[in-house]
Amino acid sequence: MDFKALLKPFDCECGMHHSCAIGHIYIGKGALSALPETVREFDHILLVADENTNAVCGEQVRDLLGRKLTRSLILHRDGVVIPNEEAIAEVEKELDGIDLIVGVGSGVIQDLCKYVSFYHKLPYGIVCTAPSMDGYASVGAAMITDNMKITYSCHVPHIIIGDVDVLKTAPMDMIRAGYGDILGKFSCLNDWKLSAVVRGEYFCQKVYDMIFDMLQRTKDLGEKLQQRDEDAITTLMEAIIGVGIAMAYVGSSRPASGSEHHLSHYFEITGILNDEPYFNHGTDVVYSTVFTQMLREELLQLKVPAAKGGHDRAEWEEKIRTVYTAAAQGVIDLQDKMGWYEQDRLSVYREKWQEIRQTLAEVPSCEELKAYIASVGLDYSEYEKLYSAEKLENARWYAKDLKDRYSVLWLYYDLMK
Repeated sequence: MDFKALLKPFDCECGMHHSCAIGHIYIGKGALSALPETVREFDHILLVADENTNAVCGEQVRDLLGRKLTRSLILHRDGVVIPNEEAIAEVEKELDGIDLIVGVGSGVIQDLCKYVSFYHKLPYGIVCTAPSMDGYASVGAAMITDNMKITYSCHVPHIIIGDVDVLKTAPMDMIRAGYGDILGKFSCLNDWKLSAVVRGEYFCQKVYDMIFDMLQRTKDLGEKLQQRDEDAITTLMEAIIGVGIAMAYVGSSRPASGSEHHLSHYFEITGILNDEPYFNHGTDVVYSTVFTQMLREELLQLKVPAAKGGHDRAEWEEKIRTVYTAAAQGVIDLQDKMGWYEQDRLSVYREKWQEIRQTLAEVPSCEELKAYIASVGLDYSEYEKLYSAEKLENARWYAKDLKDRYSVLWLYYDLMK
């Protein structure tokens, strides 16, 4: 993939000036050897990793940074590192005199480095240890603050290095997660187009086509990814970075995060709050892509849209407090700020129903999606085994409330609740 071409700014037909300020991208075999060149302009580097990612290539990165490495921070946790206030504080303690942060890891480490570096006006780089999610090149940092999953708009990394010799050794569940995050674009791209139809939200056909092309290149690679085929790993990683660049073009995660991500965030937040198990991000995303497609197929059975009933504020608030416990007030405050429950969208649905139906019909069927995920070794029935029927039912109605973004979850709520 020609990343240099993708990083060139341009004026788009959508009316936006698209740009992505990443300085260096190296994806391929032996890419780690490029690290010294990319940090030439810096003198005092902080390395951030966790115990697992440090074991993968932390020592190699330290050797390559040499005398420029001022400090190393290895985050220790009994289990998963969470990108919350505690982790933020640990990184911030190490910033004195630092002019570059280099993360060694994947989702959590890069979100943490991105967030801290942005708020302290520092550049950062990421040495990727797994092709596990699409946020490496984006401006978004998905953090958990005040018990809420919030994607903060920050900045892109100065350096991205993805060495295929490292990436292909990642745990298979992380490779599957990266594939799942890309396959989830069937859902989020559809949600973006749906919102443009229903709400007149900004939409860029060029960005849409760019991400869809990444999806088309990746969707049939499931079996080869299970074999850790180097070409397949490279294609997946290029798609992951390409999608991130597309998000940077529009300054938000909108083109790559919709209802399937809202469900994933719901399972993560409620899992953390209630000390319950949940899948890693990309796996939850791809299973939730199947789940949201079930909703689309149910909506496509409607000949004429009709409201099922009004919004009962007291009943809704009681349910939100039950579902989200300590995070409930943040959810309620967000929805009060948006005011979407007070809006009547039925007239829009009736006026544009044929266009809405045409949009919903563009996503592959549930059975097609299940075949894709089976090819990479995932089984949708595991989703239904891990999450109770009650939890899935609550997700159907209340996962949307975590975010300020229109998706098929709102359409389903408006017409089916």
